[in-house]
Amino acid sequence: MNVTKNSKNGRGGFGGGLDAVRDRWAVAPGWQRWIVYVLLIVGALLLPHESIGSFMAPSGSDWPTMLSDQIGIYVLLALGLNVVVGLAGLLDLGYVAFYAVGGYTIGIFGTKYGWSFWELLVLAILLSALSGVILGGPTLRLRGDYLAIVTLGFGEIVRQVARNSDYVNGPRGIQGIPRPPDLSDFEIFGVQPFTYGFLDARPYYYLLVLFIVLTIIFVKRLESSRVGRSWAAIREDEDAAELMGVPTFRFKLAAFAIGAAIGGSGGVVFAAKQTSINPENFVFLVSALILASVVLGGSGNMPGVMLGAFLLAWLPERLRVSEDFRMLLFGAALVIMMAFRPEGLWPSRQRKAELAEGTGGMGSMGAEVAGPGTAGPGASGHAAPTEVKK
Repeated sequence: MNVTKNSKNGRGGFGGGLDAVRDRWAVAPGWQRWIVYVLLIVGALLLPHESIGSFMAPSGSDWPTMLSDQIGIYVLLALGLNVVVGLAGLLDLGYVAFYAVGGYTIGIFGTKYGWSFWELLVLAILLSALSGVILGGPTLRLRGDYLAIVTLGFGEIVRQVARNSDYVNGPRGIQGIPRPPDLSDFEIFGVQPFTYGFLDARPYYYLLVLFIVLTIIFVKRLESSRVGRSWAAIREDEDAAELMGVPTFRFKLAAFAIGAAIGGSGGVVFAAKQTSINPENFVFLVSALILASVVLGGSGNMPGVMLGAFLLAWLPERLRVSEDFRMLLFGAALVIMMAFRPEGLWPSRQRKAELAEGTGGMGSMGAEVAGPGTAGPGASGHAAPTEVKK
């Protein structure tokens, strides 16, 4: 299947507009790209302004708090899960466990041993990556539904251990978690972006923006490297990739470790902002919503994943004006979006081609579904090769 031909023939509407943007971006010179990058970062930094919050947040809600407590955290976690689900094609239903590891790391070592925030950040990232290796080591030889069940169990095990452990105060959780250090003399346009207190949520949002930018740079570099190409091969057909000499287990383990490290960094910021955590902050619903963000936005495409995470974090709060029907309206919006954009709001061309070939849009995770005009995996054992022009 020639993806370029199909995308041109079917160009129109929202999807056609995105294809036109991709085509123009592909031939844009480097200086134009850097201007766009800088403008996007400046726009993200200006997002907490009250003029934007006046229509983005419902009356009585604090827009900077929504950005730091929900939207920023969801975007960072979705970027981490996208490494596992979108790039490597592995279904992880227990991603909240790594988020919890990061939060409890800063909680334990910050309150019991007096470590500083930046020391705890590095430690939390390392321990979260190690937990990804511990989970992936014995389980990544499983595929599809079996892998999903094991990861779901891991997420619940971490939460139940925290709930039943006196060392972390059980269901009461940990209080008095240290905040990041202040730089009180630093001020921009009347805002002190490095003064972390109770009343102003903007500094925590700016910290999340920094983490998100670093994550995008890191993951994009990986995606363009041999590691990213290996993940793509595993996602499309793991057996074929292994026959071609790709050490599939090693690269799947790396995906789990990298995704876990990003999730752990999100847990650190969340715990430092709240100054207290408990097991109920890390329920399965968080994993489900982050996975939904990846699928809704466009699995494998970082701008789409960020868009999906933004919508899933923002819509429930924006619909709070209709408290009685808030979740009903939110669910209806998700159903409508997925009905009209089953491949996601902003998918990459490669993932869109995989969905058309019958791999369900997430790679072949042991549950292939034949797409339109395909014979399905039962006929030949593997999906047909795909010609992709990025």
